[in-house]
Amino acid sequence: VIDREGTVTPSRTIVVEDGRIAGVYDNATEAVDAAQKSRATASSGPAGADKTGTIRAGATMAGAALDEAPIDVIECSHLVVTPGLVNLHTHSPMTIFRGIAEDATPDRWFNEEIWPYESLMDADDVETGAWLAAAEMAANGVTAYADHYFMADRICAAALGSGLRADVAPTLFGMAGDFSGQLSRARDLIQEWNGRDGRLSLRLGPHSPYTCTPDQLAACARMAADLGAGAHLHVEDGQQQIAASIDAWGRTPFQVVADSGLMEVPLIVGHGYWILDEERKLLGDQTWLAVCMKTYMKLGEGPGRVWQRPDELPLCIGTDGAASSNTLSPLEQARLLALVGKYNNGNAETFTLKEIWRILMRGHDALPFGTGAIRAGAPADLVLWDLRRPGTWPVYNPLASIVYSADASNVHSSMVAGRWV
Repeated sequence: VIDREGTVTPSRTIVVEDGRIAGVYDNATEAVDAAQKSRATASSGPAGADKTGTIRAGATMAGAALDEAPIDVIECSHLVVTPGLVNLHTHSPMTIFRGIAEDATPDRWFNEEIWPYESLMDADDVETGAWLAAAEMAANGVTAYADHYFMADRICAAALGSGLRADVAPTLFGMAGDFSGQLSRARDLIQEWNGRDGRLSLRLGPHSPYTCTPDQLAACARMAADLGAGAHLHVEDGQQQIAASIDAWGRTPFQVVADSGLMEVPLIVGHGYWILDEERKLLGDQTWLAVCMKTYMKLGEGPGRVWQRPDELPLCIGTDGAASSNTLSPLEQARLLALVGKYNNGNAETFTLKEIWRILMRGHDALPFGTGAIRAGAPADLVLWDLRRPGTWPVYNPLASIVYSADASNVHSSMVAGRWV
C-alpha cells in the first residue's frame, strides 16, 4: 500500500463496505473477522440493511472462513494499492481533436488549427469526446477529474455513466456576449446536476481574465458564493498574458482574479505556470494550481516560474485537453514536471519522488469528494497497480516504479466509491 504521502507499507488488507473503506488491517484474518462482525451487526439491524462487504487483500486469503459470505475476496498480494489519481484540469471533449494540431505556435494552434473545428461542435460531439476521455482516464488510474468546457450537461451525463467522479465547470466567455444569460444558464445547470450520485460536483467556469472582464469575473465570484460552489479558470499559461493584462487593466492576471473575489471561493486555476513572486501572496487558502507540463512543452511556452520555491505553491496535476497534450495521463504529466524541475534547477535532489507524489495526491484536496486517503471511513477510490511487467520490473521501490516507469498497462483495476470502473 502507498498512501498519499508516498509512504510504502507492506502487505495490508483493506475492507470496503458501502462505498467506503471500513478498515485497513495487518493481516487477512483480522480483516475477515471484522467483516463478519460487520455483517452480523447488519443482519441484526433494521430490515433492508446492506449486508455486503468487499475485501481487497494485500495478503494471502487462503484458509479464511467465508462460508456464509456475501463477502467478495480479491487476492492482491502481487499488486500495489494507492489512492486514485486526480486530473485537476482537462477539457474532455477535445479528445476528438487529438493529433489534429501539431508543431504550431499557441496562436496558430488555437486560431488556425483548433477553433475552425471546435466552433462546429455539437452536443453529440461533446458527449462522444467526454466518454472517450473518461475511458482513457480510467485506464490511466484516474478516479476523479475537473473538467472545463461548454455544453457541460453532456459532460455530466458521460461522467456519471463512466463511473468516475467529476467536477464540471461550464465555460463562460466574456467575449461571446449575453454574459448574464450565460451565468443564468450555468446557475441552472449547477442546481440541476450538482451532487448527483455523490460523484458529480459543479462550479462556475469563467474562461480566463483575458476573455472575461474584471466585472464579469466579479459576477462569477458573487454567484459562486451564493451557490456555495467554486470556480475554475485559466490564468497565466503564457507569459505574454501578464503584459497584456497590465496594459488592459493596470494589474497582473492574478491580481485581477484576486480583486474579483474569486480567491475567496474554492478555486481551481488551470496552469498558473508564469506566476510572479508578488502574486504568490494573493493565492487563497482554497486555491489550487493545476500544472499541465506536456502542453507547455509542446506549445513552446518557455520555462515558466513554478520551479522557484515550489513548496510555497499549491501545485497539483492536470493534463489539459488531448488536443494539446495528446494524452490524459496525470502520471505522465507529473513525471515531466519532476524531470523538468530537476533540469531547470540544475539539482537532482529537488522534486523528489515523495514531493511529486504529494503533488499528484493534492488534487483530491481541491475537489469536494473527501477522497485521497486509505483509512477507515474514507471513500473507496483506489487503484491497483501491477508492477510485474517488463517496463517496471524489478521493483526495488514501488513509488519509483510508478512515478518514473509505469503507464496505463500497469493499472490492473480501479474502483470509485467501492465499485469497479
